[in-house]
Amino acid sequence: MPMRLGLVSAVLAIVMTTSVVASPEFWRNEWPDTNFEKTTVPNWVEILSGGPPKDGIPALSDPAFVRASGKTGIAPTEPVITLEMGGQARAYPIRYLTWHEIVNDVVGGVPVAVTFCPLCNSAMTFDRRVQDRVLSFGVSGKLRHSDMIMYDRETESWWQQAIGEGIVGDLTGVELTTLPSWMESWAEFTARHPDGLVMAEPEYNRDYGRNPYQGYDTSYKPFLYSGEMPPHGIDALARVIRVGDRAWPMARLARDSEVREAGVVITWRAGQVSALDSARISEGRDVGSIRVRDGQGRDVPHDVMFAFAYHAFWPDGAWMLGN
Repeated sequence: MPMRLGLVSAVLAIVMTTSVVASPEFWRNEWPDTNFEKTTVPNWVEILSGGPPKDGIPALSDPAFVRASGKTGIAPTEPVITLEMGGQARAYPIRYLTWHEIVNDVVGGVPVAVTFCPLCNSAMTFDRRVQDRVLSFGVSGKLRHSDMIMYDRETESWWQQAIGEGIVGDLTGVELTTLPSWMESWAEFTARHPDGLVMAEPEYNRDYGRNPYQGYDTSYKPFLYSGEMPPHGIDALARVIRVGDRAWPMARLARDSEVREAGVVITWRAGQVSALDSARISEGRDVGSIRVRDGQGRDVPHDVMFAFAYHAFWPDGAWMLGN
């Protein structure tokens, strides 16, 4: 069963002994169709094996959906990724994305990739249309700054999930269009969209609802990360709300409930549990839900990620600490 983190020393030891590789030559046998001559990665030592091989964590394509009003088995406080577009509302439960990380779907006529990297708590949705073609994404099994590296099956280029950009291969430097989506509780989604659609349970042998990353977001250090820690005394695994190159600490939003700055309105409400806390996702501690809108009330693309990942990918970003 593919997993990246069990916090078991034996697993970690195996991963560490196979992870320190500073040359693309190591990857060529597994990736014969990837153009390693094109890359924006400054140092190959940044790319590590996360444990599972290519497609060892199986991405999903064209999943089945059921009406939210008829769906059972999801606790009201469990997190889902919500996507509203083209007159449709869809929920992608984190209990499934924890084990699959990428869902290739079509919503309102738009091909999308709904993604979740547990090690960074990064949940991003992208338009899959690139240069007059539609890409289909899979999980490479590689990490950079502890963030998932995706790959597209058409060119076998590698993509950094947190920034939505090609980093190795023919599509290096190409940026995916990020679409507005957000993580909220199942109860919030069903209250707003009782006739909306929710992704059905995939037909894989997985213990959906279990958290294979138990205790991760309260641990001291990120998994397979050797970069700088966040400034300002912010814990590495503290959640921050990233909009562009700015980041607001979740603790500030939980304290103030609403922040109006830099052209956005960010709101927080209790009721969503962490998917990276207890052994069962439904039993996690309450971390709350975030919505980000502009001055006209339109949803804005954003991410709720761990502070270390924000600092790794936006080292010169602005920390919106408030008073």
